[in-house]
Amino acid sequence: MRPLTIAFAALAAAAVTLSACTGKPSLSDQPLSDRQLNIEEFFDGTVVATGQFQDVLGTVRRAFVVTIDGDWDGERLILTEDFVYEDGATEQRVWTLTKTGDQTWTGTAPGVIGAANGIEDGDRFNWQYTIDLPIPASDGSVETMRVTFDDWMWLLSDDRLFNRAYMKRYGIDIGDVSIMFERR
Repeated sequence: MRPLTIAFAALAAAAVTLSACTGKPSLSDQPLSDRQLNIEEFFDGTVVATGQFQDVLGTVRRAFVVTIDGDWDGERLILTEDFVYEDGATEQRVWTLTKTGDQTWTGTAPGVIGAANGIEDGDRFNWQYTIDLPIPASDGSVETMRVTFDDWMWLLSDDRLFNRAYMKRYGIDIGDVSIMFERR
């Protein structure tokens, strides 16, 4: 093997090892507060959020603003998400969430493989799913990338919710998304 190939292989192995060691939230962690997050209440109405995607090395790759119009009818929560990225690209995703128990949810959206499943627990919500994400290519076309999200939300106040979503591809950490939601 050439020295450059060996160095790249060693760097890749180190990155995979480090990404496997990073701590992630758990429902066994202590809650941050005594607040009770009710997804259907927080997202019923208009919510505006700002966020960014960082790769596994910490480089910010994409930033966005998303306006979410939520409609809770007592059984289902419809979330219409309108994204505007820093490069001017736009995207819309419409989620249909159904409350399946006192603290459990299931949801679907275009591109989601199967169903998303979520658990509310005190001031937090954990949401897990696999999705084919649209990714803009350098030639202006759009490709998709299948990724798995381990999405965590914490209610910080009546009108603010922080979200950190850990992303994997082929079981390997590729980055995370941080979002701050604010009710309007």
